[in-house]
Amino acid sequence: MSLYDVNVDSIRSRLACLPELAQALSAATVSWTGSLTEGLAQERALHLSAEIATDVGHSLIDGFIMRDASSYEDIIEIIAGEGVITERVAVPLRRLVLLRKTLVQEYDKWPRSELHPLTAELPRILMGFSDQVEAYLRKELS
Repeated sequence: MSLYDVNVDSIRSRLACLPELAQALSAATVSWTGSLTEGLAQERALHLSAEIATDVGHSLIDGFIMRDASSYEDIIEIIAGEGVITERVAVPLRRLVLLRKTLVQEYDKWPRSELHPLTAELPRILMGFSDQVEAYLRKELS
């Protein structure tokens, strides 16, 4: 019996969304024309990626009784500090969660016709995030 109350099903359900987001971001990078449809799709894929990273991080923090996060950026700091993810994954995720406020609250200022630099980098990072979270769960819950 585990000492921790981790909602593994919720974490895995969210992680299961990452391959589709990675695929969408990769496709946007390859075929970018700056159309409104592409811009909106990129915006949503970045937003969902940030939400998944912070939701999964928050679930890990709560379930494994890590220190409380004071912000979205802090969620990434904590899970990196606790060894859930490597710095190589944490660095771009920090940049991603910093976009969250603009994507959610200041969407009228988002440059939809531009390919965001994280769009090309995120597919690899998201899959690394998923793999590292799964490895952490296996290690800590076995």
